[in-house]
Amino acid sequence: MSVDLRVYAELNDFLRPDEQYTLLRRPYRPHQSVKDVIEAAGIPHTEVDLVLVNGQPVTFGQHPRDDDRITAYPVFETLDIGRVTRVRPHPLREPRFLADVNLGGLAKLMRLMGLDVHCRWDADDAALAELSAAEHRILLTRDRGLLKRRNITHGVYIRSDRPLDQIVELIRRLDLAERLAPFTRCLRCGGAVVAVAKAEVEDRLQPLTRRHYDTFRQCRDCGRIYWQGSHQVRLNATVDAIRTSLNQC
Repeated sequence: MSVDLRVYAELNDFLRPDEQYTLLRRPYRPHQSVKDVIEAAGIPHTEVDLVLVNGQPVTFGQHPRDDDRITAYPVFETLDIGRVTRVRPHPLREPRFLADVNLGGLAKLMRLMGLDVHCRWDADDAALAELSAAEHRILLTRDRGLLKRRNITHGVYIRSDRPLDQIVELIRRLDLAERLAPFTRCLRCGGAVVAVAKAEVEDRLQPLTRRHYDTFRQCRDCGRIYWQGSHQVRLNATVDAIRTSLNQC
């Protein structure tokens, strides 16, 4: 038994070059769902927001019939598709993220821009999937197989190679520009950073820092202290570079 499968927009990135932007004839077994058919073609279910079978919206659990036509559309984070039935849960309103071990550079830039992201470098794929589900965090990865795990409902496959390009891609794709708040999160652990009186941290400062700086912030979670030293110029330049890239067409 076979069905016709057509995928749109960036979902084609997951197909072989000779399969992209064409109607695919895909075999299936009676026990398989439309989710199985789509993932068998190489597309993680977390990348799909809408599936139609013969023009009608269905859930991932729908079982196709011979010669059905299945069409799949990517995540609609910035487009209101009204009452059409999505195949995944409603998008998270307060987005929180979990990055895998290969996206450490992206995670640091996300924290710099004020986005809530956790990193677990010691976690294997099963543990990452469990954390994503348990903590309601959007999983960020470049591992397509990881996004196909059944218990992952929110995930993003990162296509770009460089961290700067990756964060611009993520912000644009999930429409996060209005949520950016640079220098409000700890670069080490991701906790919230708040203003703190110099007297409260003075005993932890190096002599030159104590002498030349009076304004400090501290992470609520790990206690790391921040001040506008020479490194601030580099961080400001990074923030400016991200905003400039976001404003480019």
